[in-house]
Amino acid sequence: MSGHDHTTRTTTPEAVVHPLDSLTASEIAVGRRVLEESGLVTVSTRFPNVLPVEPSKTAVAAFRPGDAIERRILFVILDTTTGMAGEAIVSVTTRELVAYTELGTAEAPYGQPQYLFEEYERAEEIAKASPAWQAAMTRRGLADRMELAFCAPLAPGFFNRSDEVGRRVIRSLTFLRSTPEDSPWSHPVEGLIVHIDLTRGEVIRVEDEGDVPVPALDGNYDAATVGPARTSLKPIEITQPEGPSFHVDGQAVEWENWSFRVGFNAREGLVLHDVGFCDGDDVRPVLARASVPEMVVPYGDTTPTRFWISYFDAGEYLLGKNANSLTLGCDCLGVIHYFDGVVADDHGNPVTIPQVVCMHEEDYGVLWKHTDLLGKSEVRRSRRLVVSYFSTIGNYDYGFFWYFYLDGTIQVEAKATGIVFAGAGVPGVSDPHAPEIAPGLFAPVHQHLFCARLDVAVDGERNSLAELDVVGIPTGADNPHGNAFTWTTTPITRESESGRLANAPTARVWEVTSSTRTNAVGKPTAFHLIPQPSATLMAQPDSSVYARATFATKHLWATQYDAAERFPAGDYPNAHAGGAGIPAWIAADRSLEDEDIVLWHVFGPTHVPRPEDWPIMPVDYSGFLFKPYGFLDRNPALDLPDGAAASSCCGGGDGCTCRH
Repeated sequence: MSGHDHTTRTTTPEAVVHPLDSLTASEIAVGRRVLEESGLVTVSTRFPNVLPVEPSKTAVAAFRPGDAIERRILFVILDTTTGMAGEAIVSVTTRELVAYTELGTAEAPYGQPQYLFEEYERAEEIAKASPAWQAAMTRRGLADRMELAFCAPLAPGFFNRSDEVGRRVIRSLTFLRSTPEDSPWSHPVEGLIVHIDLTRGEVIRVEDEGDVPVPALDGNYDAATVGPARTSLKPIEITQPEGPSFHVDGQAVEWENWSFRVGFNAREGLVLHDVGFCDGDDVRPVLARASVPEMVVPYGDTTPTRFWISYFDAGEYLLGKNANSLTLGCDCLGVIHYFDGVVADDHGNPVTIPQVVCMHEEDYGVLWKHTDLLGKSEVRRSRRLVVSYFSTIGNYDYGFFWYFYLDGTIQVEAKATGIVFAGAGVPGVSDPHAPEIAPGLFAPVHQHLFCARLDVAVDGERNSLAELDVVGIPTGADNPHGNAFTWTTTPITRESESGRLANAPTARVWEVTSSTRTNAVGKPTAFHLIPQPSATLMAQPDSSVYARATFATKHLWATQYDAAERFPAGDYPNAHAGGAGIPAWIAADRSLEDEDIVLWHVFGPTHVPRPEDWPIMPVDYSGFLFKPYGFLDRNPALDLPDGAAASSCCGGGDGCTCRH
């Protein structure tokens, strides 16, 4: 490999060698055939969601290479002509239907399966065929532009309307294009809302509010539109002449002290299993499973056009199914290992998303450094392993990045970019819910609230949880000089105590301790979940979105492990009345002491859009750290090579021989 070679390698799920391996194309095909043979597939059958049924922790722990592996798949089935839906579990090992259960979508609290890709086009066809929509466009003087209209398909929320409950509903807002290649988002037709019943293939009603002109802005951002690129940036070369430091065996990864398994599914996207840290000859567990299984995007606008918006981008649209195929040099730099993802299309047939997960190493500056009293300097450089994927849901793009550091820290970072969802208004008018980001274009305030699911396993499955705060001590006998402060530990012993808020003034963290292992100073080994405090759900407790996205009202929840509890807003948040997921689970008030526990951490930006976000938004970063605290007895990165000594051997430039 040459010094400028950006070699890539790819893992495609094919042969199953471990119970936690991702679904393969052949397994999805076999599962669909079983459903056909069972009489569950007709011409009108579609598959909104297809997921692996993961094995029990007991089965995973007992597995040894070469053992037989039982593989099961959950198929969510929808009859598009009747709206009937159900869940089928298929064993692709024995090729039999294990169970089939109908979903009570017509009964309170309702809920619908995720949207099909084909329903987006169907919704647009239904909207454009509506005489009421055509009349609204004509009334606005847009009759000659109907062919170039884009009718965006949007999840409806839940408002207990008699003509919507129990039905498969989608709403549509209209945008215009100047040409077929034009970006439509800068041309909203304000106040035109089409409410659609997808099963009946008909418009429920059309709202036509107001006569605000359609903005004539150019919202394109491609190179041809922007013009010549700047030439002032000099190249940055990222090379690894001897190749990367990680080792990949199928879906198992080893990098320095870290080991884990990479998984991918249609709903959660990237999933990490069996995350461990090697301490000497001992691979010590840290996380049994980790993912970001849900996010909600609630809007703070009061207009009829947008008050109902509160998208659940995983539970309604599927983050994994909408994931991008990543490109070397743009999405990822360096020596890359890609993992393909396999999902099912609307008809239940397997589809491979090439290069959906990217893994590479990055330099990360100084890890530790000291210059002693004699002037001798010791410095070691940090490096991190990056595992990431991107998903595009309509106008927004989301990157999910998991960083592994040499000092034992794990960082999770979400990157929100894409195009802000805007409406039209009178230029210069002040709107308390939507700042004007371009002349006549107003972008409502909204939030992107992600929820990470961390099935913690700090030195095993028996863990406890506490909240730690740094607090000042009042001046007095315990603080005679007024300078003292300390920390407090508040055990979180039951699920009912677990709804917690971050608190920056007290440097609040949450500590997961082992019940079975202590460190060199006799304390339980531990990891800290370190939040980056941000707003929780801004909607009021009596609002619909509050009931549906209760998980987003606190920064931290904790539950006792249950394999069925995967999605914090419930299995089917689409058109659901609320109360599912975390609020239902913590009602059991199970113990969190010396138990197998799961942390649910909410994070993400609250977005008051700005002109700099137009026409495409620079990345907005959010996330958290999961950091060892007494998990290790000393700095685990003492034995890193001396970068300062290596770089002192030459002066760089064309004569560089040391690759510093």
